[in-house]
Amino acid sequence: MTELAATRKAGAPDNAHGISFSEALLVWIRVAILSFGGPAGQIAVMHRILVEEKNWISEGRFLHALNYCMLLPGPEAQQLATYIGWLLHRTAGGIVAGGLFVLPGIFAIMGLSYIYAAYGNVGFVEAVFFGLKAAVLAIVIQAVVRVGRRALRNPVMIALAAMAFIAIFFFAAPFPLIIIAAAVIGFAGARMGRPEFAALEHDGKNSAAIDSMLGESVPEHVRPNASRALRVAAVWLAIWLIPVFAVLVALGSNDVFSQIAIFFSKMAMVTFGGAYAVLAYVAQQAADYYHWVTPREMLDGLGMAETTPGPLIMVVQFVGFMAAFREASGLSPMLAGTLGGLLATWVTFAPCFLWIFVGAPYIEALRGNKALAGALSAITAAVVGVILNLSIWFALHTLFRQTYAVRGFGLSFDAPVPGSIDVPAVMLSVAAATAIFRFNAGMLVVLAASCIAGIVMHLAGVI
Repeated sequence: MTELAATRKAGAPDNAHGISFSEALLVWIRVAILSFGGPAGQIAVMHRILVEEKNWISEGRFLHALNYCMLLPGPEAQQLATYIGWLLHRTAGGIVAGGLFVLPGIFAIMGLSYIYAAYGNVGFVEAVFFGLKAAVLAIVIQAVVRVGRRALRNPVMIALAAMAFIAIFFFAAPFPLIIIAAAVIGFAGARMGRPEFAALEHDGKNSAAIDSMLGESVPEHVRPNASRALRVAAVWLAIWLIPVFAVLVALGSNDVFSQIAIFFSKMAMVTFGGAYAVLAYVAQQAADYYHWVTPREMLDGLGMAETTPGPLIMVVQFVGFMAAFREASGLSPMLAGTLGGLLATWVTFAPCFLWIFVGAPYIEALRGNKALAGALSAITAAVVGVILNLSIWFALHTLFRQTYAVRGFGLSFDAPVPGSIDVPAVMLSVAAATAIFRFNAGMLVVLAASCIAGIVMHLAGVI
């Protein structure tokens, strides 16, 4: 049976096939080019283009896909693109949509990594990244406010966010434990009918759902199928893990490439809660455990990811680049850095396709499940606490030149040395926050202005 016949048999309307693959390709290229502004901005772009402008997918299906992607480890915006591409054009559509979403960022971050590795200690380059750090701090704080306004809509959600923040910041509780606990609480609360755990509304238009070109029926390729799921899982596990095993066998577990492959593969499985939760985990492990980058270099890498299209988690490419650039032996530093960056990117994003292609059919079958919506609501609230942890971690290393470790009685966190406050960094951060919150300045405008301010301060001898 052909794909067209199979889908018609499933009850989809004929106009579901009015979207050609070439037409979709152009739209996914457009989405990729416009994918600035972190997950919130990227999701908004997809909603505007795919739901409001193109009328390709219904509001209900878009929100259901977004809910699932927020539950997954890894970058939710890239996974959402993969999910919708898969809905429209099966596996090929998902690969194109998800792959194009990260491709511009791969080239951009790689180019910036070359410049940073070669000239990062030169005054002007340092000044640019000094300005970037201040702007990034303001953007991360804005993310806390935006997500918090939507998620913390009752005392129960506020309490969940507060407990998540205390657990992760003061006691270094594992990310998976926090997310799993929140999911269990939300699931149970929804099952008991508690209104506090009702599903969140997306920040798009709240009008009646737009009829998708897929319709409300379930196309054949979207229906759950256990044997197909096992085949798909086997293929994508091989795509993901064969390079990891090859590196381990060829180089041994102590080689930096093996460490990159293992760490970022582990990250792909345990970092729930969206991009900012992932960044907090990567920043703390890469800087504090592996010592691949310093906290300030991690901020520079995040600045690169903020200023280029693609997911914020593309900062992993910068981390992998710098790790291999400094530690790999037998290769030129730039070649080693290139391979390290691409390896980190591969093992970070390959699992995203696995989660979508295996899990999405079953999630489609759960549309309207209130318990799942409750789990999502609780996770979103906990993520606010995780993002707050990230913003404070960044603030400590942006606004202070020194910190000291506080350990004991179960506590495990870094505190600032008051006398090490960086006054120029404070001034730039306040200015960036004022531009964002008071004058509603765009992200790119704030980033550009902060970079220019950093250069001016360098020329004036302030930094």
